[in-house]
Amino acid sequence: MAKKDKEKELQDGAERLQDATLQDGAEAPTEGADEAEELKERIAELEEQKAELEDKNLRMMAEFDNYRKRTNKEKLDLMATAGERIFKDMLPLVDDFERAINVQSDDVQSTKEGIQLIYKKFLAFLAANDVHAIETEGADFNTDEHEAVTTFAAGEDQKGKVIDCTQKGYKLGEKVIRFAKVVVGE
Repeated sequence: MAKKDKEKELQDGAERLQDATLQDGAEAPTEGADEAEELKERIAELEEQKAELEDKNLRMMAEFDNYRKRTNKEKLDLMATAGERIFKDMLPLVDDFERAINVQSDDVQSTKEGIQLIYKKFLAFLAANDVHAIETEGADFNTDEHEAVTTFAAGEDQKGKVIDCTQKGYKLGEKVIRFAKVVVGE
C-alpha cells in the first residue's frame, strides 16, 4: 500500500511541476524539466519493481499450490499402502492355520498344541507391532481403558475394582483400540 501512495505522490508532484512551468510561460526552466524527467524515471523504476514483485508473488503461490497437491497425494498413497506391511506379516499365520485345518490326524492333543503355537506366534506378531492387552486382573476400574458391562456386589475391598474380564481390550502404543469389557465390583 505504501508503494502505491509513493507512486501517486510522485505523479502528483510531476503534474504540479509541469503545471507550474506551463503557467510561468511558454519556456519551462531546464531545472524543472530535469526534476520532472527524474520523477518519470523514478516512476518507471517503481512500476518495474512492482511488476517484478507481482511476478514473484504469483510464482510463490503456484509453488505452494504444487507443494500442497504433492503432499496430499503422498498422504493418500501412504494411507492406501499403510496396512500392506501388517497384512504381509500376517500371511505366515494364515499359512499355519491352513496347515492346522488340513491335518488328517485324530490326535486332539497334537492339534491343540499346534493351535497354541499359532496363538503364541500371533501374540508375538501383535507385540512386534506394539499392540498389547490392557491389564484388567485386580486393576482399578478406569474409564479410559475399561468398559463396564455390569456391576457385581463383591464387598468393600473390591469396590471400584475389576472383578472379571468378559472381553480383552487392546492398545496400539498408548492409544486404546478396543476397550476391555469388564465386570466391576460395587
